[in-house]
Amino acid sequence: MENGTAIRTQGLVKNYGNVRALRGLDLEVKRGEIFGFLGPNGAGKTTTIRCLLDLIRPNGGAAEVLGINPQRNPVAVRARTGYLPGELHFDENLSVEATLRYLSALRGRKADWDYTRSLAEKLDLGLKTAIKNLSKGNKQKVGVVQALMHRPKLLLLDEPTSGLDPLLQQAVLRMVQDARQQGATVFFSSHILSEVQEIADRVGIIRLGALAEVAETQSLVKRSLRRVRLRFREAVPQAVLAGIPGVKILSEGDGLSPLLQVEGEMDALIKAVAQFTVVEFETERPSLEEVFLAYYEE
Repeated sequence: MENGTAIRTQGLVKNYGNVRALRGLDLEVKRGEIFGFLGPNGAGKTTTIRCLLDLIRPNGGAAEVLGINPQRNPVAVRARTGYLPGELHFDENLSVEATLRYLSALRGRKADWDYTRSLAEKLDLGLKTAIKNLSKGNKQKVGVVQALMHRPKLLLLDEPTSGLDPLLQQAVLRMVQDARQQGATVFFSSHILSEVQEIADRVGIIRLGALAEVAETQSLVKRSLRRVRLRFREAVPQAVLAGIPGVKILSEGDGLSPLLQVEGEMDALIKAVAQFTVVEFETERPSLEEVFLAYYEE
């Protein structure tokens, strides 16, 4: 594996009986980047992460994590990784502090306890509280802290802000960015597309167990569909706009203020409306959510 690559899979296949969860997944994540992994339930996100940690074995293909084959040396991979699973299970009778100290002991006591305490404070997480008395959101905080507390080289986060309110979601995202600034690579799955758009350098969209797209987050948004709101001095016949390549009329606006969806370049639209008096011309780029949904439309 190249020194600049943190994660690589080649032709990764995983079947659950007759269900093909991964269908030859080819993926590459660069060292030092934040990589967002997008897809609906059942697309293969969690299966991918579990294969990278050798928590489950693929039926075919190959994977490398930080230059290590996880099937040959899973302990070495996990020692260098901070993992936040999508479903958390802790000993309900332990306190938060006892849980974190226990997990630190399993990692050879590599966690800096002052740093661990500061992470808990940022999330307003009480260390003396018993796990059984925590809400789902507070248990999620414990999961975030245990993934970060030993300053791993790689973070594998499965829905890291699940169950958190918006303010705490932002706190977690800042902690993820801080980890990257300290040299970590971050690979995280999410359904919250706005947070992926906010912090991810690149995004991979997985569909039916295979990658539909990998691109820099902003370039993916910029090159996709755009909405255009026009305002003419006099009404323009619908047929004029409907005949422009790549243009779809979303709202006619009585011919005076139509709302359009434009795919690709704007040149044809601009040339077509140049024969009319245009009072206003506004464009709006789609959110990452709209881009994502476009991959799943029938």
